[in-house]
Amino acid sequence: MRFHDLRHTAATLLMSQGVPIKIVSEMLGHADVGITLRTYSHVLPGMQQQAADAMEKLFA
Repeated sequence: MRFHDLRHTAATLLMSQGVPIKIVSEMLGHADVGITLRTYSHVLPGMQQQAADAMEKLFA
């Protein structure tokens, strides 16, 4: 396993647990959040469902 693989796994796990993308981006040392969003966009579809669930919980 390469260091890059560990870094990618850590970022994916953090994002999937709801850590704000800005924080993940800073932890990875990316120059801007756009790099993080482009690199880890595969995590976002599940996050959309989490956001919908959170809104439902707020208004239910």
